Amino acid sequence: MTASSRGGRARRGAAPKRGAGSGRRRGTAPKRGAGSDRGPAPSRGQEKRRVVILGGAGAMGRIIARDLVRTTRGAVEVVVADRDLGPGLGPGAIAVHVDVEDPASLARALHGAFVVIASLPYRMNLAAMRGAVAAGAHYLDLGGLFHMTRQQLELKRELERAGTMAILGIGSAPGIINVLAKLAARDLDRVREVHCLVGAVDRTRYRDVPVLGFGYSVDTLLDEFALPSAVFRNGTFSMVPPLDPRERIEVRFPPPVGRLAVDTTLHSEVATLPLSFAARGIREVTFRQGFDRDFMDRLGFLVKLGLADTTRLELADGTPARAGVVPRQVLLALLARQPQAAPVGKPARYEVLRALVRGTRRGRSMSVTADCHAGPRAGGGIGPDIDTGAPPSIAAQLMLSGEIEIRPGVWAPEEAVPVEPFVRELERRGMLVTCRAR
Repeated sequence: MTASSRGGRARRGAAPKRGAGSGRRRGTAPKRGAGSDRGPAPSRGQEKRRVVILGGAGAMGRIIARDLVRTTRGAVEVVVADRDLGPGLGPGAIAVHVDVEDPASLARALHGAFVVIASLPYRMNLAAMRGAVAAGAHYLDLGGLFHMTRQQLELKRELERAGTMAILGIGSAPGIINVLAKLAARDLDRVREVHCLVGAVDRTRYRDVPVLGFGYSVDTLLDEFALPSAVFRNGTFSMVPPLDPRERIEVRFPPPVGRLAVDTTLHSEVATLPLSFAARGIREVTFRQGFDRDFMDRLGFLVKLGLADTTRLELADGTPARAGVVPRQVLLALLARQPQAAPVGKPARYEVLRALVRGTRRGRSMSVTADCHAGPRAGGGIGPDIDTGAPPSIAAQLMLSGEIEIRPGVWAPEEAVPVEPFVRELERRGMLVTCRAR
């Protein structure tokens, strides 16, 4: 589940919507006041800095905005920029209209920004990133589904010349899961394999069970499961068929997720981790995710039926393809007509993000597993979606405080984000990070 697949509306400017051998928790730093909502403060002597959230009125953008407002407590100017701002944005943020695909509109919205957070359909990342560079602002996003991320990496020289910094894919997966890989690998001399795994379950009882739940952008989710998946094996990149049964494995996650079958899907962790760990001998990087069996069966049925296709379809009545319908558009329109799922009782969604790293330390083979847990009470009751919405807020605040060093260029989370302060902020928001080696 790509970070950029979380929630939101797939339209212009809207959000689409992870002790060696001891089993004890590692990678955490002392907390600054148990239960405190306050995040890392901007450096002293600085004027109030502006953080602009593109797609800030979408489902995930609202979580990012809420987290920034709640944890900075007025120390940062939070700007929600969207094409359709809608009602109920909440207090503490400034609302600004923007059309991301209109350069003039984008320039007006980003004027004066210290950092831009793109909570957008991933196809818009490049336009948002170029807009941030033009505005002289730093840039964060929720992931580019491999191919977009690779295009964005090519802007490295451009950002170096501009003196601005971009961190690509700082949501849950990619994002948290990349930092977990860094945590799991840091005591290893050589890193052979990194396997990114996501397991999620929803035990919530609903009056009407949602056709495709989990709060993700259906459009991006369909791309993840319908497009060929990238893998890095034997030191080279290759593509495998979507939902290839030969790639499916079973993974035992901590309860309440438990044992799940996980499938290889298209994700941008595979675009950056092989580059970041190249000097340490990396030979394999994979990404797999799995959900409740019922959800996977429904999603797989839609994909196999062809309803995820984006090419025009010649109809049975002889209507030529150029005048036919696009199956994906029909599916999205039908899903939009479905009633909002109404839970009965308390939400019971749970997600575990995992980085499994294999390598050697002092000549001895080791396997290290780092997990991030997000349950229904995480984020003050937001639930697992906080593991996508909080990381860009955290990264922006760490940049403001100096705990993320500003280095012009384009970076992956595992290259730019320090483990301890990042984990500290995750845990302040009710997530749990564990690390164990064997």
